[in-house]
Amino acid sequence: MASEVSIKPVIWLGSSRKDLREFPAPVRDHMGYALYVAQLGGKHRDAKALTGFGGAGVLEVAKDYRGDTFRAVYTLRFAGAIYVLHAFQKKSKTGRETPRRDVELIQQRLRQAEQIARGTI
Repeated sequence: MASEVSIKPVIWLGSSRKDLREFPAPVRDHMGYALYVAQLGGKHRDAKALTGFGGAGVLEVAKDYRGDTFRAVYTLRFAGAIYVLHAFQKKSKTGRETPRRDVELIQQRLRQAEQIARGTI
């Protein structure tokens, strides 16, 4: 008898869903599959811990496409769901560092995800 795998729901914060939908189709497919793997309890080979967020609780999937880099950031910190915090195209041509504006937005949405998980929103 095969055991059923429970699929965690995806909760999109802010404009993350709309932003991801604006990515080129191959990038959307890649990001969507990475989120699906996370929903099943796995970790996509391209998912990496986002530095500065205290461990592996906040993950980033990056995909290069035609000279541009696209990123999706999600968290697994709160049981029962995948919270997509941000999806964006990295504009900076110098360095690999995530721009401060994007880091601040991720921090804000991480706090919002915590409130949702606690049931205070």
